[in-house]
Amino acid sequence: MAKLIGIDRRRARVRRAVKAAANGRLRLSVHRSSMHIYAQVIDDTKGVTLAAASTIDKSLRDQLKTGADKSAASAVGKLLAERAVAAGVTKVVFDRGQFLYHGRVKALADAAREGGLEF
Repeated sequence: MAKLIGIDRRRARVRRAVKAAANGRLRLSVHRSSMHIYAQVIDDTKGVTLAAASTIDKSLRDQLKTGADKSAASAVGKLLAERAVAAGVTKVVFDRGQFLYHGRVKALADAAREGGLEF
């Protein structure tokens, strides 16, 4: 196995902790780029995405000034929570990937909690 460095090590550490804490719950995965933020609820046992939202969705694109700020992240969190609850999902485990739980990632998580997801 190749030696992991930097971001790859953090990603592996977070994924290991998420799998240990999951107990059969679905995973809320977050990806943040310099221009957008993406989130999806994934069933790892079936390999299926049940709900997804991002700043490039047509419903959000016109409302947002930019896709790279906290207000955009909270809008994505609210939209994802609505779609997940409509799909029958209420309990998830939060997978922040290699990103620190700060700023846009935290804003998305807080908005998803307000929208009805529990984690």
